[in-house]
Amino acid sequence: MRVAHVRRVTGVVVTAVALGCLPAWSGAGATAAPPAAAAPPEAGATTVRRVVLQGAVNVRDLGGHRTANGREVRPGQVFRADALGKLTDADVSALAALNLRTVVDFRVPPEVRGDGADRLPAGLTAVSRPVNDRGLYGTVMAVIGSADPAEQERLLAGGKAERLMREIYRGFVTDPDTRRQLAATLRDLAERGQSPLLFHCTSGKDRTGWMSYVLLRALGVPAGAAERDYLLSNAYRAEADRAMREGLRRAGLMEDPELLVPLQEVRAEYLDAAVDQAERDYGGFEGYLTEGLGLDTPVLARLRARLLR
Repeated sequence: MRVAHVRRVTGVVVTAVALGCLPAWSGAGATAAPPAAAAPPEAGATTVRRVVLQGAVNVRDLGGHRTANGREVRPGQVFRADALGKLTDADVSALAALNLRTVVDFRVPPEVRGDGADRLPAGLTAVSRPVNDRGLYGTVMAVIGSADPAEQERLLAGGKAERLMREIYRGFVTDPDTRRQLAATLRDLAERGQSPLLFHCTSGKDRTGWMSYVLLRALGVPAGAAERDYLLSNAYRAEADRAMREGLRRAGLMEDPELLVPLQEVRAEYLDAAVDQAERDYGGFEGYLTEGLGLDTPVLARLRARLLR
């Protein structure tokens, strides 16, 4: 492959993989559940309210989850998503139908520059609240950009990719800036006038996944149900991620693109790393909410009053 061609393909494919700019499911608008093949049986009785778009694959309404005392998270109030920079006109119209008041973007500046700003309905502007990815973006860029099988093995094989992901999740708890960004979003959700609210990162699985887990737990959704919601990202992203790995193989950029799987997936062990860190630092999840995120009893009460029925 000629050097110029390598550079051109690398620029396109690296950006696509690192930023989550992956082939999307077809169709537009909201649906009460994901395609049958994408919904794992362990999803339980909770109705998954997926928003099916052409330019994003991991968008859904967090409404419908049940709390331990039988209340329900209100539908149509809080949404989670992956990057919104590649939305079609039809997607933007579908987003407009959600009547969003606030969009929170957790991406760091290099991601926004590479993937582009959100495409949003007129009059709606994303609030930038960058959450530290602890070098994940740069690592993926370096790994694929090297086009060197030995270097890719050195950086990712032997459990290195999994260790990186666990450290990223621990950082969600230990990093003060991250705690401030997540707390600000939870406060927005607790106040009138800020919701319906959508938050997102690039792939909608790690920073967005942790934010979703924290929110559901704060509302009283059992840990197991909140974890199942977190793991659904694997079902929604599976085909797009597989196609991207195959594209890297065909382009000659990765001899073994399966090395990327631990970076592309969400796993219970990653979530467990964050939960364990919260227990170490704050004595448990409640301590993480009150001490780590600085959410006092009145804020948590307003959050539950706003989002539960």
